[in-house]
Amino acid sequence: MNPNAAPQSRWNLDEVVTGLRQQRERWREARQRSLDSGSREVPARQQVQAIMDALCGALFPMRLGPPDLRQDSEDYYVGHTLDTALNALHGQVQLELSYAARLGNDAHADVAGRAQAIVRAFAGYLPEARSLLDSDVEAAYLGDPAARSVDEVLVCYPGVMAVIYHRLAHQLYRLGVPLLARIIAELSHSATGIDIHPGASIGRRFFIDHGTGVVIGETAVIGERVRLYQAVTLGAKRFESADDGSLVKGQPRHPIVEDDVVIYAGATILGRVTIGKGSSIGGNVWLTRSVPPGSNITQAQSEHHAPNAPLPAGF
Repeated sequence: MNPNAAPQSRWNLDEVVTGLRQQRERWREARQRSLDSGSREVPARQQVQAIMDALCGALFPMRLGPPDLRQDSEDYYVGHTLDTALNALHGQVQLELSYAARLGNDAHADVAGRAQAIVRAFAGYLPEARSLLDSDVEAAYLGDPAARSVDEVLVCYPGVMAVIYHRLAHQLYRLGVPLLARIIAELSHSATGIDIHPGASIGRRFFIDHGTGVVIGETAVIGERVRLYQAVTLGAKRFESADDGSLVKGQPRHPIVEDDVVIYAGATILGRVTIGKGSSIGGNVWLTRSVPPGSNITQAQSEHHAPNAPLPAGF
């Protein structure tokens, strides 16, 4: 018996397997792809999820770690968990760098050296990440009258979980592994309903209340002490196209939200506009232009505002 043959069944699997193989070959040929190593090309979602579970436990061992953990063994648990998680992360980083090198036809890229440098830098960032996340957890607790403790906020709030994932994904994005960062962001999106692109830059004490339906685009810049409610969109107004019709990548196209801004449920802010410090954007507002610091924008004001006219003083 051929060990590589597909199992026989009443489903005509020989034909199905052959058809799928032919489609794979056509797809790879059209894109000039080949699996020279015979192994996986890109990072695996399941492996990345296991890494994130371990990192969350290492960051908050007594609240997101194992249920039988005791404080006198915290350091041992954190060290052992990080060693396992970072080794696994190193493997996923190598996969992405090898994939990028193949796409760029750079067979001589120093994948091993770069992967080690990236993971070492990421590991060094974790104490800073914990500091940032402590500020986010405290902001959520102080910003929600229904919260009874910081522990409740950490273990229950989807907005806090989304921010934990984002802080780690954003660092990997900055370190040069955007595919891996995007996988982390989409794992969070699937679990929380909150879609934050890993490229978005977010300051300290950030709080997403309720959270479902929030969308934050790749080039968004968010200051400190900003609070968003559910179904807020910080998106792009339009996409620039090249002469051949393809979209231009990487252009700043999402809002800048300055410090101490509150954006209420259902608000949509599009384009590279600036929401000035201390402003309040009301529920269901549709906004495509900048507003100065201290603005208080309501739905009625945004609806009655002429589309191409400057906002009046005080908006």
